[in-house]
Formats: sequence, C-alpha cells, structure tokens
Amino acid sequence: MLAGVGHSPYAAVMTVTLEVDEGVGTIRLDRPPMNALDSATQDRLKGLAEEAAGRPEVRAVVLWGGRKVFAAGADIKEMQTMSYEDMVDRSRDLQDAFTAVARIPKPVVAAVNGYALGGGCELALCADFRIAAENAKLGQPEILLGLIPGAGGTQRLSRLVGPSRAKDLIFTGRMVDAQEALSIGLVDRVVPADEVYEQARAWAGRLARGPAYALRAAKEAVDAGLDTDLTTGLALERSLFAGLFATADREIGMTSFVADGPGKATFR
Repeated sequence: MLAGVGHSPYAAVMTVTLEVDEGVGTIRLDRPPMNALDSATQDRLKGLAEEAAGRPEVRAVVLWGGRKVFAAGADIKEMQTMSYEDMVDRSRDLQDAFTAVARIPKPVVAAVNGYALGGGCELALCADFRIAAENAKLGQPEILLGLIPGAGGTQRLSRLVGPSRAKDLIFTGRMVDAQEALSIGLVDRVVPADEVYEQARAWAGRLARGPAYALRAAKEAVDAGLDTDLTTGLALERSLFAGLFATADREIGMTSFVADGPGKATFR
C-alpha cells in the first residue's frame, strides 16, 4: 500500500508528490503535458527532496515523471517574462532545488521515460543512477534559446561524461537517444519503456534493504571526494570508514558474515 506524504505542506499541490512504499520514496513530477519545471514546481521539488532526506522510513528514492515524459525542461513561458534582476533573484532558488535532490543522503535513481531535456536532464543528473526507456531523449538545448544550462548542467554533466562530450551537448543543444546516452555514460541502463519505473523501483528497493549509514557514507565519500583533491578525499574516506564502526549495521554485517558467509545480513 502506498503511503502519501500525509503531513507534508506540499501534499495539497499535486505537480510534485512523494509516496513511500517499503522503504522507497517516489518523487513524482506530475505537471502535464510535459512536466515543465516552473518556479512553483521547483520549490515543491526542493521541499519534497528535503522531506525524503529527513524521513527515516525513506531509505532510497526514485525520481519519475510518469510513463510518457520525465521533464521537458523549464517553463519557457514563465522565463520569457523574467528580467535580468528577476533571474538574479531566482537562479539561486533554481539551483538550490536541484542541489536538494543531489544531496539526498540516500541512493537515488532517475526513471527516465520520454524527454529529459534542459532542466529535466539536469534533474536526472542529480540522481546516483539513471535508467532510461528505449525511446528516451536527453539533452541540454538551452543554447538554442540563447542561454546556457542554469540548474547544474554545465557542472554535473561535465563531471559525469567528461568536458568534451558535455561541451558537444551544451554547444549544439542536440538531443541524444537512449543508446547514445548509454554509450557516453549519461544513462546507466536502457530498458523497454513499460519497464522503466519497475526496474528503477527494484534497484531502489534492493538498496533500501541495505545498511543505511554505510550507503549514506559511501555516497558522501564519492560525491564530496569528486569536488576535492585526492589527499583530502582519502582523508574524508578514512573518517567515514572509521565512523561506521560505531553503527549497529556494521556489527550486524560482520556478525552475519562470520556466521553465515557474505550477503546474508538483514539490516535494520
């Protein structure tokens, strides 16, 4: 049985929802027809990402836009009316919404059906793992509007696929299909369109049964380590590794390994 957000102040607004089932929280974009990410949707996304981060019963997260489209980008009609001063004020909130998703201290998988363009692609980049439909199309077409990606695309895309490939996509604004996205590392798995959510849910469900503090530490070590030099990254890893010896999950995992062999532990 799916449990809705309940007490959440964002529950009444249905353009973004959070539902929790057996440890997996699904953050669902639902703003037909293309899930355009207007300012209100960005703010709700931030709030629900922070809620998912803070709720202990949420142990892994799926980002999903439904079976037709992930998100086709920002709301251009809204942006067209904005001045330079308006965007100076808004751009931090825009980035903060996506950063809130990226900083969920739990495994996050993006389930990408249809278009993931502009802000939609940038949102998928905030996940730890991306599963795409065979008919998915991804890209950063902002240059065609006389703009550049503004929700993390210039930074997260280049870190994921390398600067040359990122510049190709950003400079040209071209879309890539699922197979090309897979070949350059933009997505991690390509599956039939009607299996995208189910496979993302299965991936998240598997990790939801894992050791929560170790998964949190692993994500922090990788993500923070990429933003610093090797020596600092190793120091961070060392600290996180040692800290896990204070957790019940470490005790459960090691006790189970000694008694029953690897992969048999049942974590809390």
